[in-house]
Amino acid sequence: MAIDQTRSQARDDARPILVLGAHGKTGARVMALLQAAGHAVRAGSRNARPAFDWNDRATWGPALEGVRAVYIAYQPDLCVPGAVETVRAFCEAIARAGVRKTVLLSGRGEPEAEDAENALRASALDWTIVRASWFFQNFSENYFLEEIVAGEITLPEGLAPEPFVDADDIAEIAVAALLDPEGGRHGGQLYELTGPEALDFPEAIRRIGQAAQRGIGCRIVTMDDYAAALGQAGLPSDLAWLVIYLFKTVLDGRNTPVADGVQRALDRPPRSFADYLARTAPTGVWGAAS
Repeated sequence: MAIDQTRSQARDDARPILVLGAHGKTGARVMALLQAAGHAVRAGSRNARPAFDWNDRATWGPALEGVRAVYIAYQPDLCVPGAVETVRAFCEAIARAGVRKTVLLSGRGEPEAEDAENALRASALDWTIVRASWFFQNFSENYFLEEIVAGEITLPEGLAPEPFVDADDIAEIAVAALLDPEGGRHGGQLYELTGPEALDFPEAIRRIGQAAQRGIGCRIVTMDDYAAALGQAGLPSDLAWLVIYLFKTVLDGRNTPVADGVQRALDRPPRSFADYLARTAPTGVWGAAS
């Protein structure tokens, strides 16, 4: 019996895990953790082979062929028009491919993201949902990084404190769920993920400046002025709409309370903003002190 189980496990481990959003903040981390543990991985992106494109359903079947689990990180965000219908159709494609284990990255406080969660719940898949707040890494890997390096960040007024979460925590939970046996601990679980404290943006920027040993300003403007500035900066209108929508919806105070998802999933507290700063500032990503 033990030999049969070992052979079955070996056959399962030889089948790749499909990671969508493979070059994103969480997807890249999920890929790295799986590969470091010796698991076969298939990147889900337009440049991969086989390619995967959310907008080309003909690519879904080849990308799903032979995989044993799927990590879904929808680009650019689950709140964009058509995203929920696309995720629902993709869940159906996963089931047709004979795959069961599925982990969905969801957005905390987004009504559309909850609709996508419900689409996954209604499927026959063995699902886990990681519903995350905004990432620490938004300050160091894109979004706000360019302005921080330049020495001043502009933000709209009225943003509520946010319990930012570490993308490394999200990835660890996703990997644990992807590797969980069917019907295991993480199956059918929704983990709401936050860090241990809520910070407003000026305080987060102050702490980043302190860690980087340089002055970083934080200028607050009206939401209308901020929207106009996005257009003047050349941001495409669809992305500008997304940024404003998220600021108005997710950061209106509904997400300020901290949640216990990291503790529930990993049996440890979430990484703190201080820990993130201690790891990130020495890399020099925020520039040298002026």
